[in-house]
Amino acid sequence: MTTRSSSPPSDAPPLKTPSTPANRAWPPLTALAAGIGALVASEFLPASVLPAMAADIGVSEGVAGLAVAATAIAGAVTAPSIAVLLPRADRRTVLVALLGAAVVSNLAVAVAPGFAVLLLGRLVLGIAIAGYWSFAFGAGTRAVPGRDHMVSTSIALGVTVATIAGVPLASLFGDEVGWRAVFVGAAVLSALSALAVARTLPSVPAHPSAGFTMLRQAVANRRLMAGVLCVVLVAFGNFAAYPYIRVAIEEVDPASTTWLLLAWGAGGMVGNLAAGRFAGRLRVVAAAAPLLLGGGLLLTATATTLPLLTVAVVLWGLAFNMVPVATQLWVTRVEPERAESALSLQVTAFQMAITFGSASGGALLDAYGVTSALLLGTASAVAAGVGFALLRVPRG
Repeated sequence: MTTRSSSPPSDAPPLKTPSTPANRAWPPLTALAAGIGALVASEFLPASVLPAMAADIGVSEGVAGLAVAATAIAGAVTAPSIAVLLPRADRRTVLVALLGAAVVSNLAVAVAPGFAVLLLGRLVLGIAIAGYWSFAFGAGTRAVPGRDHMVSTSIALGVTVATIAGVPLASLFGDEVGWRAVFVGAAVLSALSALAVARTLPSVPAHPSAGFTMLRQAVANRRLMAGVLCVVLVAFGNFAAYPYIRVAIEEVDPASTTWLLLAWGAGGMVGNLAAGRFAGRLRVVAAAAPLLLGGGLLLTATATTLPLLTVAVVLWGLAFNMVPVATQLWVTRVEPERAESALSLQVTAFQMAITFGSASGGALLDAYGVTSALLLGTASAVAAGVGFALLRVPRG
């Protein structure tokens, strides 16, 4: 992030930074993407080994499922506070340390004798994820000046790959060698990512105003906070429905579940790349992604044939996976001088939405069926799209 003595007028374009050649950009971006991929894969590992993990630890599957919720809650609390606690620390050092914390977290889960140790390990992982999300974009733009969209797309792509490959591969691996070995594997991946970040990322000094002052000034930006509310709405909309996507698919065509989930992921890959490609029209992209998500969720709720369901699921995956790229760029465009704090608020919004969205969708699923969860997601996503359409964003 380029430091300037004062913020430019809202209608003035920001100062331009020379672009980094692509051949020099890929090593640090790949390392950052690998780091977030390892963290996100770790976050959702319990879903892939839940029955075996619950039986071994001696708790119900419902209680064991709190391992994911605890991670999200810890992340929501940590994201806005970690920069306050570490205002002067080199961001490369912090990123490596957070990946180191993920190593400790996964090993703690792998050897946990009971649920208390397992839960503690998952809380540590939540801290690592929130901190890494908050710092990775700023560190990437410092390492690769002039390629903000490339940084955001790379990080989001790491998340998408982890989401697509992590759960099914962990499930297969866990069936063969046991659930504890899965978490050992995640610890190894986190350690390798930490080494890659340490080797490829240059030193990234903290912004001079980093800390509580930066956070307070960011929170005072009404346009930013309105955008953060829209982030909450679109993420809430997705996660009110996404944990139950398999239920929705099986109501139409149970035999197609596996390949439709892969189709969701393939759509997600396209969405990541499309959001980066069209980042020059950020206001349009930020509004279009939630509106497309609402369309995908509504189609999924009403689909009665496999062809229509396929279109719906692909659109859903494409639309939602545009959101992390678009919103990350949006908050840093609106608050360029306090991008680190802006991103921490975006992370908090996502983590809160994961927790409350999945809980709300689950309650509706139990009471009224999966269609109600999909319709709740539709309404929330459309509201986010309208909100972003109404919010002006400075030119890039």
